[in-house]
Amino acid sequence: MQVGVQVMRKHLWIAVVSCLATATAPAQASEAIDKGDVVVVPLHGEVAPSLLAFLRRAVKTAESNEASAIIFDMNTYGGRLDTATDIVNVLNQTKIPTYTFINTNAGSAGSLIALATQHIFMAPVSAIGAAAPILSTGEDLPATAKEKTISYWSALIRGSATKSGHNPDVAEAFMNKDKEVKIGDRIVHPKGAVLTLNAQEATERINGKPLLAEGVADSVDDLIKKAGLKGNEVTIEPTGFEQFAFWITALAPLLLLGGILGAYLEFKIPGVTWPGVISVICFALFFLGHYLAGLAGWEVVALFILGMVLVLIEILFFAHSTIIFGVVGVFLMLASLLWTMVDRYPGQNFFPTGKMLAIPLLNMFIAIIGSFIVIALLARYLPRTSIYRRFALMDSNPPGPSLAGVPRQFATALTLTPGTQGTAVTVLRPSGKARFADHVVDVVTEGEFIAPQTPVMVLQTDGMRVVVKSAHQI
Repeated sequence: MQVGVQVMRKHLWIAVVSCLATATAPAQASEAIDKGDVVVVPLHGEVAPSLLAFLRRAVKTAESNEASAIIFDMNTYGGRLDTATDIVNVLNQTKIPTYTFINTNAGSAGSLIALATQHIFMAPVSAIGAAAPILSTGEDLPATAKEKTISYWSALIRGSATKSGHNPDVAEAFMNKDKEVKIGDRIVHPKGAVLTLNAQEATERINGKPLLAEGVADSVDDLIKKAGLKGNEVTIEPTGFEQFAFWITALAPLLLLGGILGAYLEFKIPGVTWPGVISVICFALFFLGHYLAGLAGWEVVALFILGMVLVLIEILFFAHSTIIFGVVGVFLMLASLLWTMVDRYPGQNFFPTGKMLAIPLLNMFIAIIGSFIVIALLARYLPRTSIYRRFALMDSNPPGPSLAGVPRQFATALTLTPGTQGTAVTVLRPSGKARFADHVVDVVTEGEFIAPQTPVMVLQTDGMRVVVKSAHQI
């Protein structure tokens, strides 16, 4: 049994290490960015949550390495508006000059992302616009919902365009067919249809300013030349783990819940290793997913491990003398879990704002409250299950020097009833041995640990199973 557990643990750690090595290998191979380099980020295909994870990682990598500019090489027909909004929020955090090269298409949600960058260049044959919201089926929204949706998203797109230095009327016309675009006395776009611009229309200069795009470029290299950017060109490519990272971050509360419950059951039923394995897997996936999503580095893992070590020191060496190690350890573990979920960008204040903490705190709240509820149910009903009865007494201390000279009568030779007083002979964690009169009996607590020589009292008996509690707590 122990050999099987050791093999399982070995395979688990090999799998975790392999995942980490695979995940970090692409970054190390293709993201060697020096100060002043120009970072190119391809944004191709559907605007989906996996794209958000990739773009967040790319922006943070560029900022951390002090790149001189970020160019988004865009070719998309659109996708989810909510994801596009999250991407816009990411772009609003960066302090590096941002460029979009519309390499054929910036449709629908793609146009929102392009408007969040400070400079737009377009390929000779390309288009941007047509961002009217529709259902996932491709059908138009119902009338009432459509009016509300367009009003809300129009406000967002106007704000984003204004912040990036683009014409907010043009931005709104991409989404709202009732929006007229008028510059001076000229009506650039009448009401009646959502606006879509080709390269020539977007770069047309009206009153000395381009309507939207600064120029036409044949390629990213041509854009770099026309924009006067300096530094080497470095491309950050997406990895196959971006979609994995999205699901892990979305399931963060469940992973935290699984990790906490696994750790609880590992201590509740000593000798049974699968809860501990599940706990390790849940926490490993939690940290790995947030690392791949660009939300956390390995320092939070080190902080979590340090907290866990302090908790173990408290349990193994200072369980009956101090709580300092345990309290500090739990604090470090909770802090590392919370910090892992904070979306923090280089250059921001060390302490996160309330907005940055909102989602992490919600995830922690769900996980902790859920853990309390499940643990309360387990504490009440788990001791009554056949699984618990099978394993609860497996970890009782074997005969040894501490039991030398103790009579070895069978428990059945003594009638135990609720209220019978005795003394713990071994540590009860939660199972162990206790002395009643001249008999040593296998006993189990309801979950708490009891030190040797502590007075105990029988709460109930069920065949050979004897449940006790510290007499000090009665």
